Amino acid sequence: MKIKYLIIAILAVGIGVWATVYLFPSEERKVKKQFNLLSEWVSKDSGENTFTMAHKTRNLGSLFAEKFELKTEIESMSGSYTSEEISSYAARGRFMFSYLSLSFYDLGISFPEKGIAKVTLTARLKGRSTTGENFDETHELECILKKIEKRWLFSHAEMVEVLKK
Repeated sequence: MKIKYLIIAILAVGIGVWATVYLFPSEERKVKKQFNLLSEWVSKDSGENTFTMAHKTRNLGSLFAEKFELKTEIESMSGSYTSEEISSYAARGRFMFSYLSLSFYDLGISFPEKGIAKVTLTARLKGRSTTGENFDETHELECILKKIEKRWLFSHAEMVEVLKK
């Protein structure tokens, strides 16, 4: 009989831990979720239909603050964008690819002040253009997310130059 109560107690504790982790996620988990959504909504499968593409690009804009600042080594891409402009550019850009995959690795998340998350990470963009050209690029990024109305939104991204051998 004691084993039965021990098993029930272990299950109750396990369910309690699971509920705490998944029903009340930490701020770090919420920030990581935004990167997972960004990856999902940028990525494109080769058989993706127009409805799915429209859904993804509309949702993509919702991940960004009203003013998003991008700094890259490509001067023509650097600048300030609204969430609507990001959705529009994403929709136009996706037509140029038959396959696209965005992945994030080594996320280092810190909270330098309340409502601000600073994330350093490695981003990998792989794909195939509609003309058949393959590409595979990896970059180090530093992103700033701001908590606006209880949601973490991307407000700044900057490519970090990595030293070459």
